[in-house]
Formats: sequence, C-alpha cells, structure tokens
Amino acid sequence: MKRRNFIKLTTTASAISLFPTQITNALNIGKKFINCDISNRKLVLIYLGGGNDGLNTLIPLNQYDLYSNLRPTIKVSDSGANSFINLDTTLNDSQQIGLHPSLTGFKNLYDSGFLRILQAVGYPSQNKSHFASTDIYNTGNDGNSWDNGGDSGLIGRFIESYYYDLVQQSFPIGVEIGSKTGSLGFHGAEEHGLSINIEGQDASGFYSVLSGLGGEAPTYIPNSHYGEELQYIIDNDQISTLYSEAISNAFNNGSNSATYEDSNLSNQLKTVARLISGGLESKVYLVKLNGFDTHFSQVQSAGDLHGDHNNLLTELNNAISSFMDDISSQGFQDDVVGLTFSEFGRKAKENGNLGTDHGEIAPMFVFGTAINGGVSGTNPDLTEASENNNWQLETFQFDYRETLGTLFQDYLGADDFALDSTFYNHTDNESFSQNKISELVKDEYSVEENCYSNTLTNQNLYEKFFRISPNPFKTEIKIINPDYHNNISYTIYDLNGRSVKSGISAINKPIVLDDIMNGIYFIKIKFDNRVESHQIIKAP
Repeated sequence: MKRRNFIKLTTTASAISLFPTQITNALNIGKKFINCDISNRKLVLIYLGGGNDGLNTLIPLNQYDLYSNLRPTIKVSDSGANSFINLDTTLNDSQQIGLHPSLTGFKNLYDSGFLRILQAVGYPSQNKSHFASTDIYNTGNDGNSWDNGGDSGLIGRFIESYYYDLVQQSFPIGVEIGSKTGSLGFHGAEEHGLSINIEGQDASGFYSVLSGLGGEAPTYIPNSHYGEELQYIIDNDQISTLYSEAISNAFNNGSNSATYEDSNLSNQLKTVARLISGGLESKVYLVKLNGFDTHFSQVQSAGDLHGDHNNLLTELNNAISSFMDDISSQGFQDDVVGLTFSEFGRKAKENGNLGTDHGEIAPMFVFGTAINGGVSGTNPDLTEASENNNWQLETFQFDYRETLGTLFQDYLGADDFALDSTFYNHTDNESFSQNKISELVKDEYSVEENCYSNTLTNQNLYEKFFRISPNPFKTEIKIINPDYHNNISYTIYDLNGRSVKSGISAINKPIVLDDIMNGIYFIKIKFDNRVESHQIIKAP
C-alpha cells in the first residue's frame, strides 16, 4: 500500500461535526430548520493506539465468574477500593457493565446522558496485525479485499465527497495531533493537503515559523517525474503556510475554560478546544493516545490494578472529562461529538505475563451533548473463547463503519452518495446509509433527511468528467471532454478562497488567464446541476 503524508516533510518546513395539531406542526418546522443549521459541527476522533483491552475496560457482570477464571491475575475486582464502577443497574442482565475504576468521568458523562457505549466493535474479516488492522480502520476496509478501500483514507474520501466546496479554503478541513506522521485516514483519492499535522508545534507561532523560513520556489519545473515530485513539495509548502496562519490565528484568538492535567492526551484535546474556541472551521480532528499494546505490565501485580492499562485509562478519562467541561463552559458543546476507537481488542484470557495478547473486538465510546446516552449491544459471550480458537472473542456486533457512517449522516448531514463514496463495499454491496445505529444521535440533534447535502450528488467523484489542459499552464487553459457539447460555467479561486475569475465557456475553448499571478488555484466547473473541481497551477 502506498503511504504518503498529506503535508510532506520538505526542505523548508514540516507541516506539521399532547399538543394541538397547529402547534405540533410549527414545532416540527422549527425542528427541521434548526437541524439544517449544522455548519459548525465537528468530529473529534481519539485513537487508542495498540489495541485496547475491552474486557478490563467494560467488565461483563453477567459473566463475572467466567471472566475471573479467564483472568485470575489481572481481573478488576468486585470488591474493595479498586473494584469496578457499576454503570447502570436498570440495564438488562446481558448489558450489566462494570466500568474500570479509573473511568469516573465516563460514569458522570453516562449519568448525564452524554455517553453511548458500543459493545464488540470490529469488522467482517478481522486482522490482528497492528499494521494491517490500522490500515483497515484508516481506509474504511472490511478486511476482505483492498478493493474495499486501500489506496486512500476513509476520512479523506469523506472530506472530498461531502466537504468538497471547502477544499480550496484557507483552513485545513482536518487537523492531526499526537503523531509525527500523518494518518493514512486523511489521504484523499484526488486532493492533497486535506489536513495539517501540528504535532510538536507551537500553535501560537506556527505561521511565523513557516512564513519566516524564507527561500523561493524554483522557477523552472521540468516535465518529468522529478518535476512532479518537486511541484508536489512546492504546492504543499504553500498550503502549509496558508494553513499555519489559520492555526495560529485561531489558537491566539481562542481560550480554554477548564483545567487540564499535564498529560499527552490532555494537552492535545486542550489544543483542539482552543482552536475551536478561536473560530477554526476545521471539521475533523484526530488525536492519539499510544501504549495500549499491553502484552506485559497491564497490571502492576496480581490483584493490583495499578499498571499500564490503569494509567492509560486514567489519562483518557481525565482528558475527555476536561475537554467536555471546557467546550460546555464555552457554549459550543452541541457542535462537537467525540469518538474513541482502537485497531483491535485483546484476547479473553490473560497471557501469564500480567498482560493480554492481540484480540479482535473492542468497545467504542461516543460522547457529546448530541449523543443519546446508553449502551448499544450486549456483553461479549465469553463462552466463545476457548483453547480451540486461541481464546478469541470473534463475534462483532457493530461494524466500525456503522458508527462513523451514522455520525457522518445523522450528525454531520452527509447524504447517501457521500457515504457510498466514503465506504467501498464490494463484498456485499450494502450501503451504510441503510445500516446505521438508529439510537446513536439524539432526535433533537439528528439531521432531517431533507437537510442532507452533498455538493457532488450524482457525480462519480473519482472519475473526473472533465480534463484541464495544459496543467500547469502559462497563459490559458481548456476544459476538455470530447463527448460533452454544452456550455459550462466556471469560477477560479485562489488558496484564500477568493474568486479571481469566473465566466461561461464552451468545451475545448481557451480560457485566457494571463492576468492572474503565478501559483496554485482551484477551478470549480458547474454543469447539468453538477459540480466538479480541479486544482490548477499557473507556472512562471
């Protein structure tokens, strides 16, 4: 699989979601109007790197004796100071959960109706390799064939299909923190520069650092593979500088209204809250907490829960609690939904080294005021794990793509076409628009079907209808398709989203652009109630 960072490390910089009838009708109209106003919504993804142990995160109380037999050394106790937190005694027996004792903040979110727990999340053909499973999650794959997503990321495809009109704006649609390398998940099939990685950067002075590095791009770009790579670097340097200004301005204009502990994840989410507070219009944020590959020292010693897993869950709990306090006190809590995910889970049986080995299923936590609190699914059936299947829990109850697809449509407002452009499903050809988690988003926040939108409806995104030639160009371009004979309208935007030229043109007729400066532009072509966008470059 081809891996490319969205903002490459270059020679100049690392770019780094019982009333009367009349009253009822009026309320319904108002509800639909409110639900169509979703432009400020954002999604925050929290990646638990390494494979989180679901059974010690959510203890299956209806099978506690079997759980204890499988994990005599590392089990979470049912008594004493370090015993589990009983989540909700009103749930069905098969849903009775004990939260890990470190998750006190998660319990508060659940009691407030802001946390939904999804049990046994996975995908059809599960892979227990870190590298392969991470790629599968990033690309939206089902593990059956890379034709179901392989050379581009699911978030990148979603951005290209749903937020396509924003690609040419002066802010990154995605923001990554927590890893020095960019996530494959943001790698688009067509566009690059969809996200910016600000890991390790001083967000307040990010723009001044990049813009002050100096150096001019080469004036001659050879028509060769080297030239293509050189142009890629030049383009991304320009986009990096542009995005860095938006990052710095938002960070400097924003603030935090909650106290965060000094931990890696807390600092990441603190930055996310401040960027949103400062007006950054980015739609998807990705943060990361590593260390969940707990083969050893998951607990400190037999009967003592202190150890790596406790430390990680404590950091996760505290960071999310502070983040929710922050965005709530600043008043934009309705505009943000968060989601935790991990590439896989752990085996049902402990391994003899105070740890657990690679498993398949793991729980997801979805949180926010827009989320319908509760539990989806039932506790995993521990009798499934045996020596014959290497102590694996293999039955998944929710496909990870169900969760994301539900949030993309019911919270962010994407239409069916956008979902089908995001998730390739050649195995059974089912659309995730027909396979959603209905109880995930509260009714008052769920986007009405008449509000679904997508700028590229009925267009095959990845097979462009028109071709631009020449590109790069010096004085003029032509919009080419030998099988299309109607006039089209076009608008050309610079990287700040300003329109620099527009008009109506016939196909294959020169459009003179000798009056615009050298650089990167986007041309939006409108035809037959469809929209298509291309990046164009004016060369010296």
